Amino acid sequence: MRTMANRIVFMGTPEFALPSLKSLIDSSYEVVAVYTQPDRKAGRGQKVTWSPLKKLAASHGLQVIQPQSLREPRETELLRSLAPDIIVVAAFGQLLSKEVLDLPPYRCLNIHPSLLPRHRGPSPIITAILQGDEVTGVSIMLMDASLDTGPILRQREIAISGDDTAGSLGDKLAQLSAELLLETLPLWFEGRIKPQPQDHSLATYSKRVTTADAQIDWRLSALEIWRRVRAFNPWPVCYTWYQGRRLKIWEAIPILKGSDGEVGKVIALTSDFPTPVGVVTGDGVLGLCQVQIEGKRRMSAAEFIRGQREFLGYLLQT
Repeated sequence: MRTMANRIVFMGTPEFALPSLKSLIDSSYEVVAVYTQPDRKAGRGQKVTWSPLKKLAASHGLQVIQPQSLREPRETELLRSLAPDIIVVAAFGQLLSKEVLDLPPYRCLNIHPSLLPRHRGPSPIITAILQGDEVTGVSIMLMDASLDTGPILRQREIAISGDDTAGSLGDKLAQLSAELLLETLPLWFEGRIKPQPQDHSLATYSKRVTTADAQIDWRLSALEIWRRVRAFNPWPVCYTWYQGRRLKIWEAIPILKGSDGEVGKVIALTSDFPTPVGVVTGDGVLGLCQVQIEGKRRMSAAEFIRGQREFLGYLLQT
């Protein structure tokens, strides 16, 4: 057996994968190809856009491969021709067949942004905030035929602060992933890591998020809505409806005291709070800090109500 492996195929798509790929590019390992999802149309003009990973790979002259499905025989043969020692996966977006999983001598490793077996599935960062977790982390695991069920090679923990959004927490976990990957690879190549099976009885799951999930139900508690505001920032962004237009809530604070107002009613807050306006919820008041009405830019709630006097006292739908 070789004592050192260095031919790496990297698979990923979103920004979360960028620090890990960059760390490999800057290392002594040879990245022989980067796999990412096919180009998509995006924006009002529906222009074809490259994934963040494709942009990084192309800027370093790396071979970029964008299969519709890795399960097609010709794609498997192309991958085999690259002779990777190991495949590293970070939010690629496709399940790998057993043939692909068994192809490299040092197997396929997956970087997952949670402390497995907690929050398996496609939205672990969002779910950790929604659930009010105080800590989360990164797991590097051996991939098997099921989703996020393989044995763990290494994990690292990080605290979730009350200021964290899915965006800020994702950035922290992405950087942590890159650091942990470079620490893990030499230990794995040298046979110094014994994979630890997951305790499947402790598994929890994160579901795929849609825009509909971000609509606010004011009957929920202020604490729960606040978590949703943070979890759905920067996407899909929590929203409510005001005069027939979508009003996005980018930042908010929970005010854990009761109010006699009707659920969904917009009320004025005293100078004791960092924002002058809040909404009555099923339990407590949610202070609105930064909002965005459809067709306009983001702005503070204070600035918004200066141009929307009728907002105070308005009843938002539940």
